[in-house]
Amino acid sequence: MDTKKIGELVDSKKELFEQVGDEIWDASEVRFDLKKSADALCKALEDEGFTVKRGVADMCDAFVATYGEGKPVIGLLGEYDALAGLSQKCDINVREPRVQGAGGHGCGHNLLGAATLAGAVAAKDYIKETGLKGTVIYFGCPAEEGGSGKTFMARAGLFKGIDAFLSYHPMAFTRSMAISTLANYHIIFKFKGIPAHAAAAPEMGRSALDAVELMSVGVNYLREHIIQEARVHYAYLNAGGTAPNVVQSEAEVRYLIRAPRLQQVASIYDRIVDIAKGAALMTGTQMQLQWESSVANIIPNDTMGRLVDKYLHEFGPAELNEEESSYARKLQESIGEAELKRTYNQLLALFGTENIAKVEQIIKKPVVTDIIPYSFSENAMPGSSDVGDASWFAPTIMFTTACFPTGTVEHSWQWVSAGKSSMAHKGMIYGGKVMAAAAIELMENEELLNKAKEENKKRMGNESYFSPMPADVKPV
Repeated sequence: MDTKKIGELVDSKKELFEQVGDEIWDASEVRFDLKKSADALCKALEDEGFTVKRGVADMCDAFVATYGEGKPVIGLLGEYDALAGLSQKCDINVREPRVQGAGGHGCGHNLLGAATLAGAVAAKDYIKETGLKGTVIYFGCPAEEGGSGKTFMARAGLFKGIDAFLSYHPMAFTRSMAISTLANYHIIFKFKGIPAHAAAAPEMGRSALDAVELMSVGVNYLREHIIQEARVHYAYLNAGGTAPNVVQSEAEVRYLIRAPRLQQVASIYDRIVDIAKGAALMTGTQMQLQWESSVANIIPNDTMGRLVDKYLHEFGPAELNEEESSYARKLQESIGEAELKRTYNQLLALFGTENIAKVEQIIKKPVVTDIIPYSFSENAMPGSSDVGDASWFAPTIMFTTACFPTGTVEHSWQWVSAGKSSMAHKGMIYGGKVMAAAAIELMENEELLNKAKEENKKRMGNESYFSPMPADVKPV
């Protein structure tokens, strides 16, 4: 494969990719309502010769864009949803929303969607020029932030027949992430009772708030009897009002259940549902479930991880010029010592304590342009992603490139502010090149692809994918 050619193909259209990324940033749409963002991506893909199908898997702004023919089929996972309530003006180092209460790209999904576009288009151009047999598919995946768009796509069967998946994410560092994530279920428990005057006729009431509190007590006792790696979080959504002299007739609580494997989450969920049923029985109330989202754990793949790490070194890192370095340092002024200390500890863990001198130099940089040393781990990182659902169908890798200043963190207004900068664009284009090169090698190298598939099969063991999302649950 001609990697120089791949880089040239991406660079030749980088203005298009930057423009699309900026359009997605300007739209800053959230969850499943992503029409403007999907329009920008679909138009670019159609103009580049892809066949685009929209409205897949019951999601208006989900799409599948295909180019090529035959095997192998390489899937590129694109995202373009923003975070609710994180609106922010660009290129300033103070918190100042563009539109109060609106969304903002605090996780960089505008760059994610555009980098994946760059990877898909460059792979297409390479196929067209060389006559390489194979198919590249851009999966337009809504609502990664709390909506689990890929879980709905997996349930609809869209990931069947894919030979490998590539997934990119902008970050404040560059790394091939051959690592697992936590599976999770996101459920609302709603209780309905009977209102009554709390002093004059308390015996006539049936308290939904009592049910929620008893459920919480039961779940807290359950914590002693679940695996150490599991996490159960909850938040009250509705406590039944503010009047203490009324027996509350309704109450709601949201639960987020996490564990390293999807089957473990399912087992804990069953026990929590029993606790909720018991709380309803004790209080004479009725309980109803409302599913919000769910995701599987990522099956890590060392073969895919090493492939991407090779191309991270081949094409990068993306170095900053003096103007971009100055810009990054200006934005760094908005963070404190705690954020820098957190980043320092992260880097020390990733580079190893034997490289403490190197880490002390890196932390002084406005952007961490050094590539994190590659490592593989089956241990789950303390977070979740619906990329996990794709990984149960085919070998999958997620990788990152540095697009944001050292010390800034994901889901922050600082990331929104920097999302249209040339600094962020450089990291995005870098990511697109790596994605395109990895996709092409997987098409050309049958032995490598088969090795990745065998590894994926081995790591799944006797487990198989099941959709955690009930068939009657629709995207909200």
